Amino acid sequence: MSRPGFVLEVDERTPALLMHEGEGFRLEKLPLGSRVIYPPESLPGFRDVDAEIRRALDAPVGRPPLRELLFAGMRLTIVFDDLSLPLPPMQTPDVRQRIIEQVLELAASAGVDDVELIAGNALHRRMTPAELKRTVGERVYRSFFPDHLKNHDAEDKANLTEIGHTKHGEVVEINRRAAESDLIVYVNITLTPMSGGPKSVSVGLASYRSLKNHHNVHTLRHSKSFNDPPNSAMHHSYNRMAALLVEENVNIFQIETTVNNSLFPKQMDFLNKREWEWNLKDQASFLAVRRANELVPPARRRQIWHRTAAPYGITSVTAGAPEEVHPITLKNVLRQQLTEVNGPSDIGIWGLPYICPYNVNSIMNPILVMSLGLGYFFNMYQNQPIVRPGGVGIFYHPVRNEFQSVHHPSYIDFFEEVLAETTDPVAIETKFEEQFATDPWYIHLYRNSYAYHGVHPLYMWYWGAHALEHLGDVIFVGGDRKTTARMGFRSASSLEDALEMARERVGGSPTITYHHTPPVAMADVR
Repeated sequence: MSRPGFVLEVDERTPALLMHEGEGFRLEKLPLGSRVIYPPESLPGFRDVDAEIRRALDAPVGRPPLRELLFAGMRLTIVFDDLSLPLPPMQTPDVRQRIIEQVLELAASAGVDDVELIAGNALHRRMTPAELKRTVGERVYRSFFPDHLKNHDAEDKANLTEIGHTKHGEVVEINRRAAESDLIVYVNITLTPMSGGPKSVSVGLASYRSLKNHHNVHTLRHSKSFNDPPNSAMHHSYNRMAALLVEENVNIFQIETTVNNSLFPKQMDFLNKREWEWNLKDQASFLAVRRANELVPPARRRQIWHRTAAPYGITSVTAGAPEEVHPITLKNVLRQQLTEVNGPSDIGIWGLPYICPYNVNSIMNPILVMSLGLGYFFNMYQNQPIVRPGGVGIFYHPVRNEFQSVHHPSYIDFFEEVLAETTDPVAIETKFEEQFATDPWYIHLYRNSYAYHGVHPLYMWYWGAHALEHLGDVIFVGGDRKTTARMGFRSASSLEDALEMARERVGGSPTITYHHTPPVAMADVR
């Protein structure tokens, strides 16, 4: 049995605690009385993953076994989550490869010969051939690429089809091949409760026309915790769109998986542990890794981190009707991540790592830092945030003015031009969204290079809209002053300085909570 989540109260015996800060990390002493939220210990993974996949395909929930849904002459489309999941990427073979191989074996046995594989990347950048191969495996890649293994193209008008409109007027437009198939098999990895379920097809295969219905400031501000689907305005929209797909006879067989919290390989196992449990080997590993990390040139350091694969264990495989699969998946996610916390604090602290869903094999630019901190980590809660309304969020990250020009061209223009004029999400949405979403050059780069869609940086800014409205101040420890100021935030050279700045807002004796991630923890704030 793994140990449950834990909230530590810092006292004189508490050692310095590890803080991630981009491609580095430090040890930091927190003030006495501070709370530290730790996730449950990593759950054991299945010993025989392939057997669990077979079991799920043969005994799905709400649907007949997959083999009974396959027949000669049918059109089968297999869709899989793109490289934005999981984080960090998993050691090979990827669980998506294992599932796809078994689905293809069943399809071949049934005489199915019209099969397409599509990465459900929505407005994300296209996956490179090497990234596709790593995800689906050598055998599948050789058999299907390039003609029958592709990235979804949200701007390919000829290969999009409008399904209809929800009762709220939301247009549902998805990939034509998938919509016209006899069966869509969607292969998902659910890393947090905001992934999977009704979101998979209606988002992963959608167009901008469809996505803008829920990727907007109003919806995101009223979603509160994006990781609490029952109370999320965004997930209400996802559910309406998914219901319309069912009404229009889009046939979906969902396969969802969950992983444990083993994020780092053995040589960096100290990053998976609670600091007071570090043994001499862990302490030596910390010193060695930190020293090596400091000596490596920045470009090489980034490359090393992005090549570091997680030894995840698979904790669940569930298949069948999407609306019945996802609640089971959510329970498995939460049993790995949920930690009960007694009320919010005046100040919340987060250390931000080197990776987020949108900089895999790339650079964490300032907009992505904002999105990771205020859009993702801030929202890793249920019921209420770990910080009270008007409180202060302190984040650790260098926030360098660095961009990857191939992956994030519109991000550069957004940072230099839009944020120079305003940081207000509503003003940005009103004045700039259509321009960025319809710019022909951005669309060309999205379709023909490896660029995120032109509107993507605006969506990342909206993702932090709830936190911007909730918090009274945002401070980055170690953050570049000019870069953070451009985004409307403040920077501090040390935690002591950041706390002194925060006291201007919350008073002289603030309560403090450090949300210790990674590994991933979800705060259930009572």
